[in-house]
Amino acid sequence: MTMRQKRTLKGALAQVALLLLPVAGVQAQDPIIQTKYTADPAPMVHNDTVFLYTSHDEDDAQGYGFKMLDWQLYTSTDMVNWTDHGAVASLQDFAWRKRDNGAWAQQVVERNGKFYMYCPLHGNGIGVLVSDSPYGPFKDPIGKPLVWQQEHWDDIDPTVFIDDDGQAYMYWGNPNLYYVTLNEDMISYSGTIVRVGKLEHYQEGPWFYKRKGKYYLAYASTCCPEGIGYAMAKYPTGPWEVKGYIMRPTDRTRGNHPGIVDYKGHTYVFGQNYDLLRLEMEEHHERRSVSVAEMHYNDDGTIQEVPYFKDTRLEQLEWLDPYRRVEAETMAWGYGLKTDRLPDGRGVYVTAVDDGDSLRVAGVDFGRRGARQFTACVASAAGGCTIEIHLDRADGPLAGTLQVPATGGADRYTEASCDITGARKVHDVVFVFRGSAGKNLMNWDWWRFE
Repeated sequence: MTMRQKRTLKGALAQVALLLLPVAGVQAQDPIIQTKYTADPAPMVHNDTVFLYTSHDEDDAQGYGFKMLDWQLYTSTDMVNWTDHGAVASLQDFAWRKRDNGAWAQQVVERNGKFYMYCPLHGNGIGVLVSDSPYGPFKDPIGKPLVWQQEHWDDIDPTVFIDDDGQAYMYWGNPNLYYVTLNEDMISYSGTIVRVGKLEHYQEGPWFYKRKGKYYLAYASTCCPEGIGYAMAKYPTGPWEVKGYIMRPTDRTRGNHPGIVDYKGHTYVFGQNYDLLRLEMEEHHERRSVSVAEMHYNDDGTIQEVPYFKDTRLEQLEWLDPYRRVEAETMAWGYGLKTDRLPDGRGVYVTAVDDGDSLRVAGVDFGRRGARQFTACVASAAGGCTIEIHLDRADGPLAGTLQVPATGGADRYTEASCDITGARKVHDVVFVFRGSAGKNLMNWDWWRFE
């Protein structure tokens, strides 16, 4: 198959997937990030926003080999539309690293106004970075591994939890489970490393948290395929009692990795799969994608099993306000598109925009009076392309068409506007891109309605 045929097929699959998604309010649960391959989800709630940190599988990862160089950040306030903030840390932040691959599953926690990122460097132990902001930049405060048992390669997948009494703990490990008690500075620990060993079905990827006086340890269980199992304890250091599955293993995916968070009265379990890769091929490569589903507890604190991600639906928690600047990299679905850093390094933009591609924003509230105008900040070397603004579906009512002018270069941005009709109340908005050049029509920074 030629590259052109592959691109045509990819575009067709993207349109089919987009058309199958329901209208505003309740979303079929596909991978929540489509512009990159993401894995190892680590959610954190801060300032009424979900900060989702992920590892990142490169597009050219081959077979069963991982190619992972940095850690990414996405945010949401509605659990359906996610804003891409790009890479917030990478292997390059650790001067002591001995390998240029292996940016595996990390977690970020906040303490005393600082944000600590615990990062496994596969084969080089677990490091820690710190920042004054959840958006970074993150810096290495100790210049060495926080933990490195050099006699084996068990030191991966750290999870950190700060208990009500202020004591912090870090669990990690594959195939064995370990923990240490962290000091208040969060960059050192007291005592020795405790080897818990192997819980039933435990593989890797622990996620440690507390709810209503009970301690939970979720983890990737069985292999392969992997599900999400969990254990409970009365004390933060165990003993741990395995309770069963949060999500059973299924042949529909191979690996998994849990991240669990309470947000706006709901509990969500994040995990990973190969569903994005499967839109293109059945051949296996380590190019994973993150999904999320709502999770529920029984009265005794045990967890109700969650169906596989694609068999769940996710309610949008709040409508999106279109009468403000919205970053173009905010989307519910954008398969086929890519994102990159602006030349000044301070922001992210949408790129790799080809003819027929589309970007979907869910649950946009135009109000009773509705929108009259649309403005976008775009850049295009050749111009002669458009952004069609459709309501609800890619083939839904056309509310307006923005003409994208030639701006003198793909990095030279300008604001362009068009009239809008029929955009009232709540709709999904689907931006469809057209252009005779076929590929690389434009770059897109932000948009707003008026």
